[in-house]
Amino acid sequence: MQKRIIKVNRTDNVAVALVNLKAGEVVLFEGQDIKIVSNTKLKHKIALQQFETGDRIIMYGVLVGVAQSTIHKGDVLTTENVKHQSEKVFGKTDSYLWSAPNIKKWKDRTFLGYHREDGQVGTENIWLFFPLVFCENRNIETLKEVFEKELLKQKQNPHQILLRSLVRGVEETEVANNSSNVFSNIDVKFVTHSGGCGGIRQDSESLAKLLAGYVNNPNVAGATVLSLGCQNLQISLFKDALHAVNPNLNKPVLIYEQQQMGTVDNMLSAIIKDSFESIKKANNLERKPAPLSKLTIGLECGGSDGFSGITANPTLGVVSDLIVALKGSAILSEFPELCGVEQELVNRCVDDKNGKKFLALMKAFEKSVIDAGSGFDMNPSPGNIKDGLITDAMKSAGAAKKGGTSPIQDVLDYGEYISKPGLNLLCTPGNDVESTTGLVGSGANIVLFTTGLGTPTGNPITPVIKVSSNTEMAVKMPDIIDIETGAVIRGEKTIDEMAHDMLEFIIKVASGKVQTKAKLLNQNDFIPWRRGVSL
Repeated sequence: MQKRIIKVNRTDNVAVALVNLKAGEVVLFEGQDIKIVSNTKLKHKIALQQFETGDRIIMYGVLVGVAQSTIHKGDVLTTENVKHQSEKVFGKTDSYLWSAPNIKKWKDRTFLGYHREDGQVGTENIWLFFPLVFCENRNIETLKEVFEKELLKQKQNPHQILLRSLVRGVEETEVANNSSNVFSNIDVKFVTHSGGCGGIRQDSESLAKLLAGYVNNPNVAGATVLSLGCQNLQISLFKDALHAVNPNLNKPVLIYEQQQMGTVDNMLSAIIKDSFESIKKANNLERKPAPLSKLTIGLECGGSDGFSGITANPTLGVVSDLIVALKGSAILSEFPELCGVEQELVNRCVDDKNGKKFLALMKAFEKSVIDAGSGFDMNPSPGNIKDGLITDAMKSAGAAKKGGTSPIQDVLDYGEYISKPGLNLLCTPGNDVESTTGLVGSGANIVLFTTGLGTPTGNPITPVIKVSSNTEMAVKMPDIIDIETGAVIRGEKTIDEMAHDMLEFIIKVASGKVQTKAKLLNQNDFIPWRRGVSL
């Protein structure tokens, strides 16, 4: 029989409803009868004791809020009777010992990747087009239309066919397209953005680092870069960022400045000729076996629900631990969603310097949010709250499970590139796409993205594997979900079993044998984080 409620940590004083509960019914839990006070939807939290105003509410073993009023045993926690609160953290308080997982099954496994001269290995082989400033977005879009039409033989958009049928008043059908892509070992991708000028200079510097990280990412074979000429993000600034991230970078990077080249037609003609020749050369690279230590997984969540922290996120945590034990790398981001678990993370840092950097970045981030008239307590979205995540600390405690239990080797600010194997923390906002964009810019060649409500997003150069926290959403939105972890709720699989299934799937994606749903839907989202204001 499926459990009706579950306690995540033995010290918790609240439980999670695994099914819809009706007022008046009695649930046997840990040897005691709990009478349900109010109708409670699955994923929401039930009080395991009576709380008075100011009493501490513990979940995942940490403080996640305080009672705003009396909450009776068996009643549901809501935004009306609970307020966000987290522990204050001032530094490292304890040493940390890690018990690494058994990797005997995986230590000799490989994936088929694209080997770069600097030792990195890509899970994709991408030629990337991007602008240094938003003024060049139109030219990027023109190049996208030209290259995709000639190099990528894509199926007709079914919505285009639908509209054509409506316009003509006759049902249209898709015209068969049996031709394959011109190149078999390389893909072309295009990104645009709204930065590079008009804001504070620090935002342009941050964007330069991010774009340099994309060029350095092992999934990229080379790049075509467009500049206007007068913008804040000068070509020299971008080149400096490239040299800083990899002084020995040996990839073709073609850069064009419109104000030096005259007409748009002249510039685009030169770009097309040069880029085509470089793409043709990059197509010669083929996939070869690589150890799993060459994987760098980005850990992301979006549209989280009350099950995310007990199914999908802990599954990612075990996968993260396995990758780290195999000498690979994992990156945990979204600093607003680490609020409340800072003490555990600081204690897991291998040295005090990283712990201090983490706290400094967290405090600076939170101050900027407060200065803007908000706070981390405003992080849970309406969808989060509706599905049981009623405080930021509660959401954070579940989100942090993606990072597993391994020691933290390094702490990175947005735009900094990973340099140490093992678990890294990356300062990003909680915004799904801004955070995913940052993970890839820091070197992730695979992104694992958990969702409980359904988030349709992807990345132009790195596969994004979408993981559902529950079966219902996976059945409802099968076009965006790659893996679902609802079997954990039903007791059909353990977290460890689910994690091993997931790592098998990761190897298939990394080897190009399986395409993610995000790739099939051509979801290529790219939104850099802007910390400043427009000037």
